[in-house]
Amino acid sequence: MALRSLIHGFWIAGIGLQCLLVTVLLFKKRWKKFPVFTAYVLFNLVEAAVLLSVSTNGMVYFYTYWICEAITTMLGLGVVFEIFTALFSEHRALRKLALTVFRVAVIILVFLGLLVIFAQAQMEKTSVGSAGMVVAEAARSVELGLLVFLFLFSSAFGLHWRTHVFGVALGLGIFVAVDLTNLTLRSEFGSGVADVLNLARTFGFDLSLVLWAAYLFAPQRVGVTSEVPKRAQLEQWNQAVMELISR
Repeated sequence: MALRSLIHGFWIAGIGLQCLLVTVLLFKKRWKKFPVFTAYVLFNLVEAAVLLSVSTNGMVYFYTYWICEAITTMLGLGVVFEIFTALFSEHRALRKLALTVFRVAVIILVFLGLLVIFAQAQMEKTSVGSAGMVVAEAARSVELGLLVFLFLFSSAFGLHWRTHVFGVALGLGIFVAVDLTNLTLRSEFGSGVADVLNLARTFGFDLSLVLWAAYLFAPQRVGVTSEVPKRAQLEQWNQAVMELISR
């Protein structure tokens, strides 16, 4: 009971933090630079409010949760794509390649989702949840893989730790990593560890909200985006992709 009360407390705190983040995005006008991220945050806020209102009805809560999770998963992938396009704004070929990668990823995830759903013998509550977990785990794996790739080549991409883009990527990376671990352990150990995993997931999302609000509230240091030690390497990648596309 105490653990569930703690989860509920973090959940309510998360709603407050999301309201704070939305305020920062609007009044600091960060939404102009991150429209997809803004949509992601707004939808998460709406989702939290809706789930809170239907929390007393188990069946309605269950299906509402998985519908919202499907939408937030697609928006999360959109945020990753927005991060890449922000970094590749001056490199048309790399931006086009990133768009192609994300289109393929979305198509694969949609196909996987339909395949898992139709593979269920009876679409009962438990089977819907199992299907949702499989698709969510695949989506989180794609997101985390792309973000890890981004951080590994951060210097070449011009991703400085003081930039807003880095803050958005870092916060999303933390939440995706926690959620992927949550999904993996839940499928391995079942409902026996559900409360602990829910607590970890809620805390991870709240931590991401704090990072996002702090990064987007703070002014971005002037000239940071020009400090790219390996800009020539990025230019070479862009040229190589352009040559590949033109063939």
